[in-house]
Amino acid sequence: MKDAETALILTIPDDGWGQRTDKALATLAAQENPSLSRARLQALLAQGHLSLAGKTVTDGSHKVKAGEVYTLILPPPEKAEPEAQAMDLVIVYEDKDVIVIDKPVGLVVHPAPGNRDHTLVNALLAHCGDSLSGIGGVARPGIVHRLDKDTSGLMVVAKNDAAHHALALQFADRSLSRTYHALVWGVPAPSQGSIDAPIGRSTKDRKKMAVMGKGKPALTHYRVIGDFGGASLVECKLATGRTHQIRVHLAHIKHPVVGDMVYGGGRRGRTGEEILQKFPRQALHALELHFLHPSTGKLKKFTSKLPKDMAKLVRGIKGRGG
Repeated sequence: MKDAETALILTIPDDGWGQRTDKALATLAAQENPSLSRARLQALLAQGHLSLAGKTVTDGSHKVKAGEVYTLILPPPEKAEPEAQAMDLVIVYEDKDVIVIDKPVGLVVHPAPGNRDHTLVNALLAHCGDSLSGIGGVARPGIVHRLDKDTSGLMVVAKNDAAHHALALQFADRSLSRTYHALVWGVPAPSQGSIDAPIGRSTKDRKKMAVMGKGKPALTHYRVIGDFGGASLVECKLATGRTHQIRVHLAHIKHPVVGDMVYGGGRRGRTGEEILQKFPRQALHALELHFLHPSTGKLKKFTSKLPKDMAKLVRGIKGRGG
């Protein structure tokens, strides 16, 4: 074992017989280290950090047996690749465990090719410093959910591993609530309902997500709160958190988000609706965020106003009467 690595010795109990390796060990590992999620354990398996009787185990679907003793090697957190960069952030709430951000349009969450600097991660590194969560084996902010670059609104970020684990559990059991407002083409019928359609990566374009039978379960509840004829304002509540979920689901029911260049399908408005066609981004805003505080257990509720560009768009199309 290399310096700074730690090892967890995990013994399968009698009631664990027949479970998948990743599921059984994730439960056991979380008891020793609350920051270890099942996704993180699966990544460690893929990297060859799990062994049984001296032999490396990489198949997370293998069924375990009672009494088996597994060794899980935890590598030390890697140094954060992004640089700390001071930026103005709209901080709605902050304490020693969490920070709630009202993300503006155009701000990328994580550094990626083409957006290495001036992301939310860079800003959080500068704002929070060494107090940030190192969960996932990377010493960087504990972002437990993301917003697309051109989606605005509320995000919660964990400032330590325990908070990250607690928030991740709330995402998993759906006790964390997120509500969005979207301006969409047309008017969904019925005016209130649920879109229950699995989402996976598109087989035609790997950069896009799509509704598909073999995708992961995805559920979005919606209701129309403003009917403008050629467009409508729709409230969406996420029951799951798949990539691009609201945008994919609304496009799936033939009412894509206005300004969505990826899933909008080149939608064109009727004469008099040029204001919609010219909107330069997806008209989607994370309006409300509710969660249980990871330390106190108290319900925290936050609300964000529509950004100026989207509010102006809603006023404009409403004033035209559709």
